Amino acid sequence: MGLFGEIKDDFLNVYRNDPALNSKLDFLFNYPGVWAIAWYRVAHRLHKANFKRLARMIMGITHITTHIDIHPAAVIGPRVFIDHGTGVVIGETAVIESDVLIYQGVTLGGVSLVQGKRHPTIKKGVVIGAGAKVLGNITIGEYSKIGANSVVVREVPDCSTAIGIPAHVIAKGRCKDPFMHNLLPDINKEMFEYLLKRVAILEHILVVDNKNVLEKDLELENIYESFIKAMKN
Repeated sequence: MGLFGEIKDDFLNVYRNDPALNSKLDFLFNYPGVWAIAWYRVAHRLHKANFKRLARMIMGITHITTHIDIHPAAVIGPRVFIDHGTGVVIGETAVIESDVLIYQGVTLGGVSLVQGKRHPTIKKGVVIGAGAKVLGNITIGEYSKIGANSVVVREVPDCSTAIGIPAHVIAKGRCKDPFMHNLLPDINKEMFEYLLKRVAILEHILVVDNKNVLEKDLELENIYESFIKAMKN
């Protein structure tokens, strides 16, 4: 597919991903992510043709107008949609495959100053929630989902959901499940609830020697072990 075919496909992809699109006029004022990708396509071709300074200039102007920072050397596949887009950063050696959905504030960054591959690889069909940071030369597997504001520093398998700081995989083998942020568990809240219940049981043991308390303590310990096991996966 040629350059203009790729850009056309990017624009058509918005209709498949955003029900808020009402008219073609909306593209001019309300979709900075689409324009950033379109100009990236031009700059990337120039960069590969060794017009690197011109490519950086184009993406610098694009950064000013769209508030989206994409290095022209990054590799971005077809039908990548940056929704809203403000604050998105895509580093030099990042690789993004086809049909990826990226929300505002996402960073695909590096953790090293060493030359070479230092940014993440995002496989086909991934969804990255608002404010998420994916850092380092790691791979996010096909059709995986990254929760909003998560910080991902380890690989995520295919068809998985990762949330938290640092991110942990909380679900595997769910390629076709919709990505509903309101249904994601709050792992910090669950840990605090566990600690509060543990303190209450210990305080009760100090007061009375109760068999029921010991049974509750054993039950809570099993819940804790399951929680730790899930975090290590």
